[in-house]
Amino acid sequence: MRLRESATEKSQELLFHILIATLGVAVLVWFTLGWREAIVVLVAVPVTLALTLMVYRLYGYTLNRITLFALVFAIGILVDDAIVVVENIARHLGFGRRSSDDAATLAVDEVGNPTILATFTVIAAILPMAFVSGLMGPYMRPIPVGASVAMLFSLAVAFIVTPYLAIRLVKAHKTQEGTANPDPEVSDEPLPTGRLATWYRRVIEELLHNRQKRLLTYGGMVVLLILSVLLIPTKLVTVKMLPFDNKSEFQVIVDMPEGTSLERTAEVAQAIALTVARDESVSDVQTYAGTAAPFNFNGLVRHYFLRTGPTVADVQVNLLPKHERSEQSHEIALRLRPHIESVAHEYSASLKVAEIPPGPPVYSTLVAEIYGPDYESQIEAARKVRDIFISTDGVVDVDWSVTAPHAELHAAVRQAEATRAGTNPEEIAQTIAASMGGATVGLLHDDESVEPVAIRVQLADSTAGSLGDLSSLPISTPRGARQLSTLATIDSGPAATTIFRKNLKPVVYVTGDVAGSLESPAYAMLDMGAGLRNIGSEFDVRWAGDPTLTEETFMVWDGEWDITLDVFRDLGIAFAAVLVLIYVLVVAWFQSFTIPFIIMAPIPLTLVGILPAHAVTGAFFTATSMIGMIALAGIIVRNSILLVDFIKLGLERGQSLHDAVVASGLIRSRPIILTAAAVAIGGFVMVRDPIFQGLGMALISGAIVSTALTLVAIPLLYYEINR
Repeated sequence: MRLRESATEKSQELLFHILIATLGVAVLVWFTLGWREAIVVLVAVPVTLALTLMVYRLYGYTLNRITLFALVFAIGILVDDAIVVVENIARHLGFGRRSSDDAATLAVDEVGNPTILATFTVIAAILPMAFVSGLMGPYMRPIPVGASVAMLFSLAVAFIVTPYLAIRLVKAHKTQEGTANPDPEVSDEPLPTGRLATWYRRVIEELLHNRQKRLLTYGGMVVLLILSVLLIPTKLVTVKMLPFDNKSEFQVIVDMPEGTSLERTAEVAQAIALTVARDESVSDVQTYAGTAAPFNFNGLVRHYFLRTGPTVADVQVNLLPKHERSEQSHEIALRLRPHIESVAHEYSASLKVAEIPPGPPVYSTLVAEIYGPDYESQIEAARKVRDIFISTDGVVDVDWSVTAPHAELHAAVRQAEATRAGTNPEEIAQTIAASMGGATVGLLHDDESVEPVAIRVQLADSTAGSLGDLSSLPISTPRGARQLSTLATIDSGPAATTIFRKNLKPVVYVTGDVAGSLESPAYAMLDMGAGLRNIGSEFDVRWAGDPTLTEETFMVWDGEWDITLDVFRDLGIAFAAVLVLIYVLVVAWFQSFTIPFIIMAPIPLTLVGILPAHAVTGAFFTATSMIGMIALAGIIVRNSILLVDFIKLGLERGQSLHDAVVASGLIRSRPIILTAAAVAIGGFVMVRDPIFQGLGMALISGAIVSTALTLVAIPLLYYEINR
């Protein structure tokens, strides 16, 4: 029930965000162009989304949190084509020199080619992310697939639906029929004269006339870029796979020392439950002693469903609904952790606070795999690694896969004595198993129960754990009851040790979690680096890889780090492919090898907005932030293409290089700013979501800052190279 309510709440929230983003873009166009233009853009959104949903249906995607967020993400970029087309149509209709049909045709023709190229560059920037490998691949794939499909459909809508609606709506207040001008060229178009346009023109013309100031401008942009990148090594911006999600529950996994009775374990679980239940953010608490709690995907990967026995317990903590509490679930877990640990310390218990991960789960956040030539050397090295884990600030819930030495009882049946008693070893073993583990002896037919209730018989837990209890266990035989000690020799011996294997190689796991000031496993691993190197000269620490030879003792990092490394590696490769694809597209279109460098130059400038925004807000730079950065590469190239294409159009109409550069920045700044604002609105509705906060922040800050710098950098660079 709780999971169903959570899923329903998420889907309704995302549908509301889609509505907010759509209306936000419409209001933006309304205030800048007019309500008629806003209606034209508003119609393009549901038409494009409906076609995108059809493709989702064909691909077998369901409407879930990821696919809905893909639609939210797509809204910010799919309206770009419609905005550029309707803005240009409105501009040409405003001249009043030609009929509405001719003006619309000329306007679409003027921006048609650069819009097609810009759309394909955005698709080229987004689509490679669909090929991310590993567990994160299927998790992230709906975003690039949905956004790419939405861009294709938005291009068709912008060239088919938008001009038709613009002619029917916009012409009513822009021009009158019958005032046609046969000259299709607009070489004497008046430039914008508003306050912002006047300031922009003065700045651009001053930079064009002064080479020294141009060089200072280039240098200033480079310095801003370097300072922004330095935020990562200085840890002002921290890198993490995915941020913590705001869930409605978390678990406390309790492990007691070997030999602890079930009653003692249940007592610990109850003490933890009472401690947690006092918190005002907690709705209810459930305890499970001797067995596993109902598990989720996280518990499946971490093998929680295999937990059974008198030394294990689970405490399920259910929180109040999100709208009834001010803190996120991770903050609540951090706040309760010291109280839980104090209880665990009192009972000598080992515990883990397990939160539901925002993405694909792992065995543990920090996982060190120890390999070696023999199991004894592996245990010795793992013990040293575990000590380093424990001594490192911010590393909590430290554990390892080595079972503590403990004794177990052995009953060796004396065959001759059992035969004289008229029984056999199999019957004796069944009696012991039924006494210790219980046996079903019948069914209780209760009228109030939906199904028959099993009747189980077993010894009380308090009387079934010692050598004396087992010795006096009565065994039913044809010749009367006999004590087990008269039929078998009972003694105590060391229990067998469980040996874990990975890829058929023995391995010892050392696990932990992070709960310090830098809640990212990468920084905890770096902090432990010096200590791990001091374990021994022959002890090797490897950051990744699958071992092939185990002649020497070494350690391999796994856990969240392994997925983080794979995802950022694949996203980096995707970003490199994006740059190559964009370069090839621009070279093929402009028939030049230098213009693509001008157009792609502002791509790094997105970091000037993205990284400082993460530093100011204290947000992690996550995989979703990387997705936003890659998507912005296509969006920024779109803006650059519009500027460069209009400069070339001005040159073809006989303008000087200086006039064409200035006119391009002044005339094309409005659609560029509008598309950047639309991207920012699409990102704004994502900021409050814990997982996609990085994507929204990257879109907002990167679009605003890089657009402002692009409006300066592209005209200057084109003038610098072609003057």
